[in-house]
Amino acid sequence: MVELIDGKQLAKQLNEETATRVAALKKRGITPGIAVILVGDDPASAIYTRNKHRKAEKLGMKSVLKTFPADASQEEVMACVQELNNDPSIHAILVQSPLPKHFDEKALDNAIIPEKDVDGFHPYNVGRLYNDDPDKRYPVSCTPRGVLKMLDHYNVDLDGKDVVVMGRSILVGKPMQSLLQNRNATVTMLSAYTKDEEFYMRHADILIVAIGHPQFVKAQDVKEGAVVIDVGINRLEDGSLCGDVDFENVKEKASLITPVPGGVGPMTIASLMAQTVDLAEWSEE
Repeated sequence: MVELIDGKQLAKQLNEETATRVAALKKRGITPGIAVILVGDDPASAIYTRNKHRKAEKLGMKSVLKTFPADASQEEVMACVQELNNDPSIHAILVQSPLPKHFDEKALDNAIIPEKDVDGFHPYNVGRLYNDDPDKRYPVSCTPRGVLKMLDHYNVDLDGKDVVVMGRSILVGKPMQSLLQNRNATVTMLSAYTKDEEFYMRHADILIVAIGHPQFVKAQDVKEGAVVIDVGINRLEDGSLCGDVDFENVKEKASLITPVPGGVGPMTIASLMAQTVDLAEWSEE
């Protein structure tokens, strides 16, 4: 019998822990602060940033939203990043993706100082993750962080497990690979260039999918009893949401599976909030 991974409940628990940590910091005169930079009028981005802003305020944090029109210049937004870097009341900074095409997104991410890089995109933080730095006081990408917490909560043993990660983005796939390898998993990463991807999918003990293709993974692609983590979220023509996995059919073969919505999504925002508090705590050490 398949067990559903309840991302909403896990996120609720994590947010409660975060609120307790925020309250403890406030007693010491420290209010964790997060700043989100939004450029342009992408509807999905507007929703994401609004949700982050509301959640941060609900948890007792300082939340700042910096908005720019789509025709803003790289220099204007870069100046905003530098201003936030120098603001001692802000502990976490992120630039909401996607940006208008004329922006150099990597340059903006790299301009955020590592100590405030809540998305874990700065090369310094990526390097520490890749090298499994024993000093764990560095941020990692929030979605993989949330996925790992899910696996731990459901007592999924990673030692020696064959894990297949579909999608090699800096946001999910690459940091997910490092986190899993650091936990002794054997990780195979698939991309659009992978030949015979079905072979790798069918042999995975744990399958993590983040490719942006609705219901791409079918039941025949999944090993009996596999753990399936669906990071994708897609809107169908009828307005409903679905993941990158054919949930209704795949759940008949999986032992654990995330629904969409209600799986990875809530844990991503909860992890972002928790990591903001991490950065505030580390800044005082």
